[in-house]
Amino acid sequence: MSPTPYLLVLTTAPDLESGQAIARGLVEQRLAACVSVLPDARSFYWWEEKLNAENECVLLIKTRADLFEPLEQGLKALHPYSVPELIALPIERGSADYLAWLDKETRG
Repeated sequence: MSPTPYLLVLTTAPDLESGQAIARGLVEQRLAACVSVLPDARSFYWWEEKLNAENECVLLIKTRADLFEPLEQGLKALHPYSVPELIALPIERGSADYLAWLDKETRG
């Protein structure tokens, strides 16, 4: 079976307020059908030669593959980080009803 034209995009935000603002903005712009905001993640990462450990929110963004570039632009405009995490995973299979809804609720 060939992959579907849908993506699960991951990003993080520094706090719940930022995560919710990003989620609302992406959904309002129809760049995502749904964004789930998961608070209380602990991230360890290198930034500017320093090891950091920060609490963050994880955002699970459900969208269409053809919207990745506009979603990336929208995310960068909404995000407080200068280099936000942006990782896209293909959705290889999913409920036909859910994927039809995802199509309907995004741009295009």
